[in-house]
Amino acid sequence: MPLPSAHDVALAAERRTAARLLLAHPLVISTGPHSDTFPLIRRHAEWLAQRFQQVFGYRLLVEASYARLFKAGLGPGAGHRLERPSTGTPFSPRTYAYLALALSVLVTAPEQLLLSQLVADLRAAAVDAGIEIADTGRQAERRTLAAALRQLVDWGVLVETEGHVGTVAEERAGEALLTVDREIARAVVAGPLAQSRDGADLVRRAADPGFGGPRTYVRRRLVETPVVHLDDLTDAEREWLRTRQRREAQAFSELLGLEAEIRAEGIALVDTEDELTDLHLPGTGTVAQAALLLVERLVAHLRPEDPGHPAIGGRLVIGVPVPDGLLPDLLDELIEEYGRRAIWQRGHLEDRDGFLAAVLDLLGRMRLMAPAGPVRADGHGLPEGYEQTVADGRSVTDVSQARGQDRPDGGWILLAAAARYATTVAVKPRTDRSPADDVSEEPPR
Repeated sequence: MPLPSAHDVALAAERRTAARLLLAHPLVISTGPHSDTFPLIRRHAEWLAQRFQQVFGYRLLVEASYARLFKAGLGPGAGHRLERPSTGTPFSPRTYAYLALALSVLVTAPEQLLLSQLVADLRAAAVDAGIEIADTGRQAERRTLAAALRQLVDWGVLVETEGHVGTVAEERAGEALLTVDREIARAVVAGPLAQSRDGADLVRRAADPGFGGPRTYVRRRLVETPVVHLDDLTDAEREWLRTRQRREAQAFSELLGLEAEIRAEGIALVDTEDELTDLHLPGTGTVAQAALLLVERLVAHLRPEDPGHPAIGGRLVIGVPVPDGLLPDLLDELIEEYGRRAIWQRGHLEDRDGFLAAVLDLLGRMRLMAPAGPVRADGHGLPEGYEQTVADGRSVTDVSQARGQDRPDGGWILLAAAARYATTVAVKPRTDRSPADDVSEEPPR
């Protein structure tokens, strides 16, 4: 087999760069922070559109000033939330409501309008939609509205021609002149709004892979989540993955530069360049440090006694239930051992329940822990009429009770991937270092 030419290698590298950017940033504008890579998207638009459609069932729209990759959802509990850049605080339902109302106004707005007019139109749209919004004169409400408008600026829907949208959060709201890009406003929403009865129905319909079926859903799940455990998949999805996992690993490596880590419990796609994730563990900050240390303690306490695989006569273990009371006890230990030495945020130390909730939220989004309850293998969150079983009755990996989640009281499950993140903690003696440097975690190997 002849080796690829220098031209072929350069061409593949350009396409991979463009595909990776679109996957990480589904809306790229020509004047935005990724303007240097935008010409690559334009140059390879036809090839990228074909590949995204064939592999993931995603539609790609490339225009002169922006490119929009219309991704699909993955079902309940698998969304990527928006956050306020300044604080990392997740958008509240109220923020999303303001965002949706603003978009509904801007798709037909004039090319330029005043900030005060946009707020007035937004309130009128809420009345028309039967949505009750609080008085925008309240400071908390003004900040929520400002967060939604700033997101629209970041997306390029709004351009701050004079002044800025943040003035809406000030006690005496200032004025601003805004330029509207109606095309981008129309391209923001990707879900099937017109066909959906309510929010829950929208989430289910958005996750429907259509004609691609299990093939398309599994590929989306692999590329959009940190790890896919086998009971995250239906019987039909597991059977398809079992017969294709090596070929799919090669395809993901060529298309996106991702390496597949295949285990008995599931698969993770690893980005060695650490560019294609909005979650970082190990990471900086109090919550990320505590989460990594908590995983280390949990793995030491809860390793399954007899993990195995049905193919060799064992029982597949994907998760282990966390005993009641263990999580707060372990967090208390960590705070005593490391919290003050590492100068963890005082607010977290004073609100232990809130601190634990934030840590569990991060571990849940990383798919290292999960609330006990039904999973996709049980039919949870599937769109109507979706294929669940293998048509010809072929045997598939048995994942029943693989998380040991038969618990009437709920609780949390430590998932198999957590062992990948178990750390070795080194406490360094204090010399002329900052106290914040006293605790370090070796990254997982």
